[in-house]
Amino acid sequence: MNEQQKRIQLVELARSMFERGYATGGAGNISVKLDDNRFLATPTGSSFGRLNPESLSVVDRDGRHIAGDKPSKEVSFHLQIYKNRASANAIVHLHSTYLTALSCLNGLDKSNAIRAFTPYYVMRVGKLPVVDYFNPGDPQIGIELAKLAHDHRAYLLANHGPVVTGTDLIDAVDNAEELEETARLALLLKEMDVSYLSDANVDILSKKGK
Repeated sequence: MNEQQKRIQLVELARSMFERGYATGGAGNISVKLDDNRFLATPTGSSFGRLNPESLSVVDRDGRHIAGDKPSKEVSFHLQIYKNRASANAIVHLHSTYLTALSCLNGLDKSNAIRAFTPYYVMRVGKLPVVDYFNPGDPQIGIELAKLAHDHRAYLLANHGPVVTGTDLIDAVDNAEELEETARLALLLKEMDVSYLSDANVDILSKKGK
């Protein structure tokens, strides 16, 4: 897929997520790898529902703005993930309702905020480690994500929202949507007697999802 096709695909997928309520206003951001030194990203303050393929931001591996509109300040933590996770070719960061609600709860297991109760969560996401709260734009977010990137496909920023990787844009969006649905179910089941997957089944499913 060439650069123009990736631009169009990013805009179409972002609009689809916006129209289905995964993003509101100017919240969240998406990026995709163009080559070893260039990344396409949503501009600062932009709405997923009103993106223009030609004005998307382009930055290099060090975060330098190369072309397009000014990039989101959060692109810096996208770059830390790309540098530390070879299989990540696209990243979706959302402030989606259920995952953001989950991120605001006390007592989450920092190593995995959602214990596995469906196979699809395990195969698409695996585990969901939690990053302690830092104000948006704080470089420490990228530092913490870099520590987790090698071993995990998705991350939950405390009091903020999810960051989800994929092998391409479609994979990243699909992973993000599966994760949001899992969070919705987890909150619906919060006071119920949940039948969790066994460790043995989780191990088998984890190998299928890699």
